[in-house]
Amino acid sequence: MSDTPPALLVALPKSEQIDALVKEILPDTPWAYLDLNRPADWRSVRAMLVEDLRHEFASFDSRTTPGLQFVQEIWTGLDRFPFERFPASVAVAGNVGGFAPYVAEHAIALALSAARDFHTAQVMIGAGRLRPSPHERSLVGATAVVLGYGVIGRAIAERLAPFEARAVGLNRTGTPARGAAEMFPASRLTEALRAGSFVFDVRPLTRATVATIGKAELAAMQPTAVLVNVGRAGTVDQTALYEHLRTHPEFRAAFDVWWEEDHVRGTITSHHPFARLPNFYGTPHCADAFAAAKRRALRMALDNLARFFRDGRPQFVVDRAEYEGISQREDSLGPTPGEPGS
Repeated sequence: MSDTPPALLVALPKSEQIDALVKEILPDTPWAYLDLNRPADWRSVRAMLVEDLRHEFASFDSRTTPGLQFVQEIWTGLDRFPFERFPASVAVAGNVGGFAPYVAEHAIALALSAARDFHTAQVMIGAGRLRPSPHERSLVGATAVVLGYGVIGRAIAERLAPFEARAVGLNRTGTPARGAAEMFPASRLTEALRAGSFVFDVRPLTRATVATIGKAELAAMQPTAVLVNVGRAGTVDQTALYEHLRTHPEFRAAFDVWWEEDHVRGTITSHHPFARLPNFYGTPHCADAFAAAKRRALRMALDNLARFFRDGRPQFVVDRAEYEGISQREDSLGPTPGEPGS
């Protein structure tokens, strides 16, 4: 930081790590922390780095930054970003790939936990039983479909390779991508779902993906499939999933993301008691709960800000129209945050 009017405003809690990384990556960019308790002249601000504008910086008014051109979110997902609080002229980017290796690692862990039926194994250990063994499945030689084949999807595919699993992807257009033996376009979602004994959902929550896995799509999946979601729970209809799990005991699901997450109170809720089902495996949105993960994501976000200040061409700028109405659908989706995780 300096006495020069800031060009960058950092809306994250102050830390020595941020101080050091901004100095390293943006050494010539004057910057300041956003401090709503100490109003300042922010007319020179051209870019912001943000984390949670809905809660910690809820009273921030973008009219105080009339020169603002670009906002970089530290999380990947933007389904909870308050687009309505910024002029349409302001570009917004998610931190694509910021947490990719950690989310991919967690996805594989969830897939193995569900496939190897660790629920039953833990009960057996508690009861002192050795046999019969849990009803296990294996990733070895399996066909694994990755929905949302971007940076995290590729990282999952790379981690599937040692299992000799065949990775199949789904992206918007069906354009082939490294690591995927086959690629489906989003319009062929049901066909892609049929192909996998394992399905990894890492898609963002947008108007195009919300609740796209429902009763019909679940019915199209293999009866013994394992559905892993480390993207956004809202891409899956929670009532349809609950009923499918309840009526198809051989089907398994493993989620790190939830329909209703309150990061202020630190709680997760859902409309159905998923945790009581023996074929559901869950973790509390913790795929990126590492100091190293946050540091990596922060570095990548600052790298993208450096691109903005260098030539005005940051990566991963989104079409805000894709997110219109998403954050208002909390009756069915719940308030999912940016990413941990994806």
